[in-house]
Amino acid sequence: MAKLPQQTSIFSIMTQMANQYNAINLAQGFPNFPVDTVLKNIASKWIHEEIHQYLPMSGYPPLLEKISQLTFESYTRKVNPATQILITAGATQGIFTAIQALVYQGEEVIILDPSYDCYETPILLRYAKPIRIPMKDDFMPNWVAISESMNAKTRMIIINNPHNPSGRIWTEFDYIQLENLLELYPNVLVLADEVYESITFENPHISVHHRPKLCDKSISVSSFGKSFHITGWKIGYLIASESLMDEIKKVHQYLVFSVNSVAQYAICEYLDHVKMKELSHFYQQKRDLFRQLLQPSRFELLPCDGSYFQTVSYAAISKESDLDFTKRLVKDFGVAAIPLSPFYGDSKDSKCIRFCFAKDEATLVEATKRISGL
Repeated sequence: MAKLPQQTSIFSIMTQMANQYNAINLAQGFPNFPVDTVLKNIASKWIHEEIHQYLPMSGYPPLLEKISQLTFESYTRKVNPATQILITAGATQGIFTAIQALVYQGEEVIILDPSYDCYETPILLRYAKPIRIPMKDDFMPNWVAISESMNAKTRMIIINNPHNPSGRIWTEFDYIQLENLLELYPNVLVLADEVYESITFENPHISVHHRPKLCDKSISVSSFGKSFHITGWKIGYLIASESLMDEIKKVHQYLVFSVNSVAQYAICEYLDHVKMKELSHFYQQKRDLFRQLLQPSRFELLPCDGSYFQTVSYAAISKESDLDFTKRLVKDFGVAAIPLSPFYGDSKDSKCIRFCFAKDEATLVEATKRISGL
């Protein structure tokens, strides 16, 4: 049997503690402000229509068309809505399905640490081997280490851009390095977790969709839940070449078959009302406010290029482990954050923690007030 992780997710642990101590939850990555009224009204309308039965396995065809159009507008990449797009029950299901479909026993999958906790388990379930490669101290890819880890057994590399937990984004240099490696190892696939693609700040997001050399080798993962602040809807999508998507659909049809019909109809209509490019400005205001409020403290604010996470170092405040420090933040100061050590295969403790700033202004003001005196 594959040996799966035994521990409870750090996200569950910190949220449970936040609830227990009535703390402000800046740990788990979900917004606390209202969903767009336009979207709620659209969803309310569709709930009364007779659209509650199974949709086609790949997704609601008009929504697939909208995603194809959005992909072209955002990245100038043309994708066939009928053969290259799959609606999934959230990004996590998309990642799980892609790995189950495309990775085989004995193969290796490179994960860049710190990494989100949903990557490793589906690899182990395929009796494949996760290869955890630490990023550099600035949370950018270590291409020397990645290159040294690739071999004939390497089947896939998982990239996360914008990155959770650090909030860093890849540069042109990083994609060139990846492309050079894939020329040496042409059978390697790229699973590109781009769920925060609509949330970048000073520098624009570079996607695998921008890279012609990567398009046929990549499976991109997107999330309406992250983009539209509806994480509880659990709806996202994959884009891949037809040959890769055919294999992914073989797993998807037996895993969920088709995704929530009301959500698909509602999002399809909502895409006519929302301007995706405005999302970055919305979150940049929150990032800037949070950084401004925390600036006078002894926390060291690390770069945040995208996502809705701010990573900080507390090395000037305490020598405690990151897990102990975050637990003390909850108990003594009433603010929940996420330690970074659980994002590493070797539990590396860099004295860094992650805050989620996808909260209303009052919450950010009160949270920073509580911890600024540390």
